[in-house]
Amino acid sequence: MRFLTKTFAHPVYARVLPYFIFVVLTACQGKLGPSSAYWIYLAKTIVGAWLIFEMRPLVSEMRWAISLEAIAVGILIFAAWAGLDGHYPKIFKSPSTGNPANVFGPGSALSWFFNVVHIAGMTVVVPPIEEVFYRSFIYRYIASPNFLAVPLNRFQPLPFCVTALVFGLSHNEWLPGILCGAAYQWLVIHKNRLGDAMSAHAITNCLLGIYIVWHGGDAWKLW
Repeated sequence: MRFLTKTFAHPVYARVLPYFIFVVLTACQGKLGPSSAYWIYLAKTIVGAWLIFEMRPLVSEMRWAISLEAIAVGILIFAAWAGLDGHYPKIFKSPSTGNPANVFGPGSALSWFFNVVHIAGMTVVVPPIEEVFYRSFIYRYIASPNFLAVPLNRFQPLPFCVTALVFGLSHNEWLPGILCGAAYQWLVIHKNRLGDAMSAHAITNCLLGIYIVWHGGDAWKLW
C-alpha cells in the first residue's frame, strides 16, 4: 500500500505535507557546499515526483487540464516575471542555485544535465505540489475549515487576496508572484478545476527556465 495512503490519508495532510517536504528540501540546497545545491535539487525533484504519485489517489482535484486560457495565462505570467525583473524593490533575498557552469565548468555534461533537471522539475513537479497547496487547500481553508465543501469555482475576496499575497511573498520575485497567484486562482475559479492552473504554472516555469538558460547573466538569479 502507498506510504501516504496508509499514514497521511487525512485530506489536510495529503495536500499540505508534500508541499512542506518540498520546502524543507529546498532549504537544504547548497548547505553542504556549492555542488550540493544541484544534487539536492535533483533529489528534491525525484522525491517530489514520488510525492505526486502518492497524492494522486488522495487528491481528486490534482488532474492536469489544458485550455486556451491556461496557455494565455502561462505566457503572460512568464512575460511579467521576466519583464518586471529589476523594476521593483526586493523585500528579501533567498538563495538561488544559480548557473551550474560556475560549479561544474562551462559546457560540461553535468552543467547541462542540471539545467535539464531544473527545467524538468520546475515544469512537471512544482506545479502540482504548489497548486494543490495554495489554490486548492489554502484558498478553500481560509473560506472554511471544512474546505472540501467549498467549490473550486466559488470566488471569495479574502481568500483570493490572502492566497495571492502569501504565494507572492514566498518568492524573491514577490510582485510577479502576487500577480501569478491571482491569475492562477482566477483560472481555478473560472474553469472550476485545478488542472488549468497546473498547466499555466507549468508553461510559465518552462518558459522561464528556457529564458534563464538562454539569457544567462543576471537571469540565473530567477531560479
